[in-house]
Amino acid sequence: MIQNPVLRGFEPDPAILRVGDDYYLATSTFEWYPGVRIHHSRDLVNWRPLGGILDGTRLLDLTGVPDSGGIWAPGLSYADGLFHLVFTVVHTYAEGWKDLPNHITTAPSIEGPWSDPVPLHGRGFDVSLFHDDGPDGDGRSWLLNMRFDWRPGHDSFSGIELQEYDRGTRTLLGEPRTISVGTAAGVAEGPHLYRRDGWYYLVHAEGGTGYEHGAAVARSRSLFGPYEADPAGPLLTSRHDPTLDLQKAGHCSFVETPAGQWYAAHIVARPHTERGRCVLGRETALQPVTWTEDGWPRIAGAVPAVTVPAPALPPAPAPARTPATDLFDTPALGPDWSTLRRPAGPDWIEPAPGRLRIRGGQSPVGRRTPSLVARRVTARRCSFRTSVTFAPRTPDHMAGLTAYYNTRNWHYLHVTAEDDGSPVLRALSCEGGHLVAHRPEVPLTPGRAVVLHADLDLPVLRFSYDTGPGMRALPLELDATILSDEHADEFHDGQLRVLGFTGAMLGLWAQDLDGTGVHADFAYATYLTTPDRDA
Repeated sequence: MIQNPVLRGFEPDPAILRVGDDYYLATSTFEWYPGVRIHHSRDLVNWRPLGGILDGTRLLDLTGVPDSGGIWAPGLSYADGLFHLVFTVVHTYAEGWKDLPNHITTAPSIEGPWSDPVPLHGRGFDVSLFHDDGPDGDGRSWLLNMRFDWRPGHDSFSGIELQEYDRGTRTLLGEPRTISVGTAAGVAEGPHLYRRDGWYYLVHAEGGTGYEHGAAVARSRSLFGPYEADPAGPLLTSRHDPTLDLQKAGHCSFVETPAGQWYAAHIVARPHTERGRCVLGRETALQPVTWTEDGWPRIAGAVPAVTVPAPALPPAPAPARTPATDLFDTPALGPDWSTLRRPAGPDWIEPAPGRLRIRGGQSPVGRRTPSLVARRVTARRCSFRTSVTFAPRTPDHMAGLTAYYNTRNWHYLHVTAEDDGSPVLRALSCEGGHLVAHRPEVPLTPGRAVVLHADLDLPVLRFSYDTGPGMRALPLELDATILSDEHADEFHDGQLRVLGFTGAMLGLWAQDLDGTGVHADFAYATYLTTPDRDA
């Protein structure tokens, strides 16, 4: 059986692909490196992270992107012996405008090397490639995307576009055509195109990314339409039933096994309360797809199920999971780690046996050179622990453990210094951009390592520490639900200012606000989950 979500925590917008006996899921990463996370499976049940594709500034520059900007909804495909990745980099999205160039990069293997990205266009986002290489196809490739219209008085989601892409020259040909404007649910985006039994099937997201989210399908005998929407209604949605365990279902992509079984990869979310805040972010699930006699794809009940039958494939357990404790004894960070807005590099991060050295970066609102190494929260109950050695000289030097959503929403247990240079342990929170300094503060011994610990038990986050005599809890119960998409969304005077598209992260953070070159050494990081509430 497949247990959903198959990818837990912040893993949205899945694009699923089969190459031979191998299955890949590509997910959005927004402001985090490496860009476009990849998971691999051979049975659709067991998945292992491979890390991210866009792992350096040659492939992706996230400098200055807004919260929940960066990589949106990538498309992963295969043709001519090459993996093709198309992706959007969102530089701006607020006050009615969007700057969102799209690119393509290719590689002979999912591990790379990936070619220098080639720019495509910036008319819309959620790009994917359709290769018409089937028995009845003509071998041409087509780029799909939603079309964004910035003009006041116009629907900003103005339809699904199609334009020919030449794989040889890596250029777009001809003019784009609008092939669908979606359904009455509106907000048509996330398009994928498939061909089966002489029909072209357009699968797209609808209804927005919240609790009205869904997926729709339309078909046509001609590539360019007209496309007829499925008369049965949505392919998948949770919008009509707030009691479902998996909410916000939608944004589907399809894959077919060698035996002809079809599955849909799609977004889900698990709110803490009914239609409440989703601290784990948007996650990835799988559902079986069957076909009616008259050729329409169906998901049972058009709703997401937690447990579904696996395909008739040989069991392929993933390799042993990453140990709960990372001792940073490899030259590079493991695939569970991400870095904020800049790739991990020797200019600011240095793994070595027994420690991870992080050089202090910008303030918590800095969008150019922050120094944050973090991993996704994947369970409603989990813990994160580290030991840090840090020699701050001023209050401008900070290093420690954070529960983080974006620059405006986080909790931070850190070592810093008083005005006289004496070290102290402090807890600081930011909620919607408003800072709160918590009491008490704990005096520290200079030069001595301190163990920092976070316990997440939704809706509460608790901090504790150990300076030698054993763990001691800070007398704080912090609101963990601020680390959610719902809380992060901000509108001012009816205008969108901040989007929430990611999910909660737990990480290691360091600031050097006066630029004097301080660093912190983290001896290990331990992440543990309690799965009894997350079946």
